[in-house]
Amino acid sequence: MSDDFDETSEPDLTADEEALLKELPTLTDVGQARRKFIGQSIAGGLGIFALTLLEQEKVLAALAISPDAMFAPAVGVENSVKVVLKINGATKSLELDSRMVLLDALRERLELTGSKKGCDHGQCGACTVIVDGRRVLSCLTLAATCEGKEVTTIEGLAQGDNLHPMQAAFIKNDGFQCGYCTPGQICSAVAMLTEAKNGEASYVTADVRQTPRSVALTDDEIRERMSGNICRCGAYPNIIKAIQEVHSGKQAAQSWSFHKAESNLADAINDVLTKEATSDATV
Repeated sequence: MSDDFDETSEPDLTADEEALLKELPTLTDVGQARRKFIGQSIAGGLGIFALTLLEQEKVLAALAISPDAMFAPAVGVENSVKVVLKINGATKSLELDSRMVLLDALRERLELTGSKKGCDHGQCGACTVIVDGRRVLSCLTLAATCEGKEVTTIEGLAQGDNLHPMQAAFIKNDGFQCGYCTPGQICSAVAMLTEAKNGEASYVTADVRQTPRSVALTDDEIRERMSGNICRCGAYPNIIKAIQEVHSGKQAAQSWSFHKAESNLADAINDVLTKEATSDATV
């Protein structure tokens, strides 16, 4: 080996050193092999763990219950009271906790899940049902207080396959998006029309001193009277249209239609725009 060392030149190796260098793997190969080994080890460990759990479940499932086994007694209803409710025309006798609200009784005991639990604080109106013709917030109404009263939920408005006019109007005017608040909106609107027919005033009623008579519902009246029912999707304009249609009895032109596969989409859009323009011209 020369005594003069040049940094740019490769070091001189003996024949044995060159042979040994060729047998060593490259650094890249070492890294790849290490990562592959770790990955395979983790996968294998997870597989063994899953198989062990499955075997344990099979063994436990095959075990018979000992005749001497003791179980905790079923918890009965606390503060129970017997309540007879008239729900959508049918009489229902229930044994309830005296603290159970009407909404929970409808949903959990009678499986009438149309009424929705939104805020559970009486602020959103999604739980609205009709009790003896008046709209109430069922999440704040004790079920025991409805003894013997007529309770109407969204399920009881339709007559068989015939929708209630308010239900049909909501569909026709597209008065909803997600639909979560819609049962409460419809029940509230139905009872609200009865209130207006009976001459009950609201905050925006012009003359509250007049002899009680049917109140003509303007858009402002509807907004005020329905202000307790929140629509998080913001479908308020179409909700007002639906209620006005039922209140006035005037059938508005439907501004939407189902698209047929064989029809041209552009023609369908033009038809809708034409109907809207015709409807606006006749108002």
